[in-house]
Amino acid sequence: MSSLDAVLIVFQIFVLFFTISVQACAQAYTALRLGDPTAKMMGRLTLNPLRHIDLWGTIIFPIYSLLRGGGLMIGWGKTVPVTPRNFKHYKRDDNLTALAGPASNLALAALALLLLLVLKHTMTGGILAINAAVAIAFHFQDVDLSALPSLFPIALLLYFFVIINCTLFVFNLIPIPPLDGSRILRNYLSYNALKTYDNIGMWWMLIFFLCVGPIVIIFYPPLLGIFNSLLGAL
Repeated sequence: MSSLDAVLIVFQIFVLFFTISVQACAQAYTALRLGDPTAKMMGRLTLNPLRHIDLWGTIIFPIYSLLRGGGLMIGWGKTVPVTPRNFKHYKRDDNLTALAGPASNLALAALALLLLLVLKHTMTGGILAINAAVAIAFHFQDVDLSALPSLFPIALLLYFFVIINCTLFVFNLIPIPPLDGSRILRNYLSYNALKTYDNIGMWWMLIFFLCVGPIVIIFYPPLLGIFNSLLGAL
């Protein structure tokens, strides 16, 4: 492993851990505002990543996705505890709490994109730094590593924030436990369907685990294409 590869992994680990912390904190805060203090009482209303680490979702799966998904690290944190009976409107408030996670992904991606645009239009060498970040993130072989702009690390970090958060936005809405999409789907299943869904849920996750590489490869290019178009047009 080269030093550059190590830097790419470290940057992605930082982005993933920060993103997972923001997701969990957003869900805990939303639940609290809607009447359920469970997550806050259990210490989950915090940006401390140590409170949100899940062995499979934050360690094993990200490593697997990095190896199988074309160099992109994705994952999830420990499920935020919710007591739906504390909500005034059971389904609506539980759905809003679940959606707070993906919504935080969009917010982080939008903020990172905004900062990249500021970098592009106001900082000397900003465009070169962004172009270098895109090339390095895609593992292009013709990048002159000896002439990287001074703003390159900032551009690369922001670029990973956009890529990973856009991917996680889609990923978290997939209706397979323990992803947020599964919580929304459960609220609309009948009693018998819910029992069946809960029984096979982890088997679907195992299948998804084995297929994560192709899935990431499918979503990755369109998301990057949209992002690069926005960045180039603004």
